[in-house]
Amino acid sequence: MKKTWRALLLPLASSWMLAPAFAKSETPEPLQEIPLRFGHYHVDYVVNDDVTSTETRSWSATVLKPQALEWMKQASVSYSTSVQKAEVIEAYTRKTDGRRIDVPKDNYQLNISKGRESGGPAFSDRSSMSVVFPDVAVGDTVVFTYRLTQSEAIFPRHFDAGQTFSTQTAYDDVKVTVDYPASLPVRFEGRQMPQSERESGARRTVQWTWSNPKPVRNLRTDFSVIDPDQMIGFDFSTFPDYATIARAYGERATPKAAVTDRVKQLAAEIVGDRQAPADQARALYEWVATKITYGGNCVGVGTVVPRDLDVVVDNRMGDCKDHATLLQALLAARGIPSVQALVNAGSVYTLPRIPRVSAINHVINYIPSLNLYVDSTSETTPFGHLPPSLRGKPVLLVDAKAGEPPRLPVPSVASEQRSISKLKLGDDGSLSGTVEAHYLGDTAIRMRQWARELTPETRQDMVKEMLRSMGINGNGRVEMDDATDLTDRFRLKLVIDKAEKFVRFPGSGAFYLTPLVGGQVVSTTAEPDTGEPIEHPGTCTSGRVIEEYTIELPRRMKVVSLPDKAKLSNSVQRYEASYQLKGQVLQARRVFEDRTSTAVCSPALLKEYRTLGNAVYENLKLQVLYK
Repeated sequence: MKKTWRALLLPLASSWMLAPAFAKSETPEPLQEIPLRFGHYHVDYVVNDDVTSTETRSWSATVLKPQALEWMKQASVSYSTSVQKAEVIEAYTRKTDGRRIDVPKDNYQLNISKGRESGGPAFSDRSSMSVVFPDVAVGDTVVFTYRLTQSEAIFPRHFDAGQTFSTQTAYDDVKVTVDYPASLPVRFEGRQMPQSERESGARRTVQWTWSNPKPVRNLRTDFSVIDPDQMIGFDFSTFPDYATIARAYGERATPKAAVTDRVKQLAAEIVGDRQAPADQARALYEWVATKITYGGNCVGVGTVVPRDLDVVVDNRMGDCKDHATLLQALLAARGIPSVQALVNAGSVYTLPRIPRVSAINHVINYIPSLNLYVDSTSETTPFGHLPPSLRGKPVLLVDAKAGEPPRLPVPSVASEQRSISKLKLGDDGSLSGTVEAHYLGDTAIRMRQWARELTPETRQDMVKEMLRSMGINGNGRVEMDDATDLTDRFRLKLVIDKAEKFVRFPGSGAFYLTPLVGGQVVSTTAEPDTGEPIEHPGTCTSGRVIEEYTIELPRRMKVVSLPDKAKLSNSVQRYEASYQLKGQVLQARRVFEDRTSTAVCSPALLKEYRTLGNAVYENLKLQVLYK
């Protein structure tokens, strides 16, 4: 969703300035209403000697409440047409009186991704088969069974599978079975699922069972950090460790980064007359980040194998593997070695115990000579930075040996904003003056992205519309840096020619102090204490906000009271505020600093955040009183 001018010129809630969304107590609380119940949910994997496989899923679900009807009227199967075959074994509605109504042929829908004529699909062969269950009503049960046959292993000689189950869903009978060659080295575990094993000749079977007849509410609200090893479910894998996954990826990805004549010529054109390796690397990174559109690439084993570079360059499109491979080749063409690296792009900050491919779902680059990780799929992230979602996570270099993987770096100061307000209140309560903001790091990146999306018309009327949203008539203009540059600095200046009746004067009244520009403001650190328990870790980062005010007051205005000075701190944060009146000039300064050095904060530290945030909230409730 694009940001509007209003969202950024008014005080913003930023990722590190907001008090985190704390988890509530997870003491089990029965669900008051259960919309549906799975009578059975069975999954059967058969791994063949060549490590191809079949997966059969069968489930029955009874609709208990009207709100579940729309969801249960249809079911879909997603698959890769290049390496998988999908078939529906059975699909029917079982009415409350026992009648069985099979899904008729006209209730099937196939969405096939394919190329033109005899050509293959360009960027995705993910297809789907959907069925619409007939005559489903509350109390009825829908039954669905399908099979996926894998004709080619995604990674040669390897197989992995896993799933988690929610305690908020009613299950009467969950059963997962994996049948595999006894000679195949495997690792597996069930989490809170009873496990059984058996061996018959050259085959072995492991099975997990579970039931959840009385679902409970999950009151957790912050899922920014997830530990899959703490969730109910199972994992099965032939990979002995994550280094093996990284090497398996690298075996087929690295050759794709071969330096061809075309790559050499392209790299030379991009770097121009730049000589320093760091300057050349920056130019190559920025070209890939801004010229190669991010696009899906899910064609058979293409889910883990990059496309040929000619295809990527010709189409100016590719997924993370394609970006990383192209950048690696361009760097190599200029004599700058680099290596691809695998990382989780979601909420997982610790690798699960059982190595699975899904745990590392994103590819970036590492440049050893610069000791720098870069992610060219982020078109707004400057060279030398990483998107906040990647920081602090374990990273797997494709040429790494087994062992504890390194973690992506966390900046000591991820963001900084300094706003300088020089304002004047007129005898009629009007406001004029300037507010200038200087941004660094993450805030600058976000503000640049916002500024790139502004239309000339929006920018021209920005100040007028901002004031109008506050119920004030006024006019002015906005001055800002060129937003097209991919840098970690940005300047924005708000010039207010006149804002009518900004405060009530003549007469008595009060006003708050807050900058009129967005990005990050001290007020977003403030959060009243809700009393909710904090039981889970959450994401966090560092930053600094400085607000400075110089406000010339009308000669006849008498200040009755200033907000109290404040000096608050915890183990990693501090907040200071000072206010003084020199004649008819009000001066104020606020500073909020967060020195958090990790990407994930413990519940104890999050509690410290809340305590300080509540104290700041109380301080910011104070106003300048006048008459």
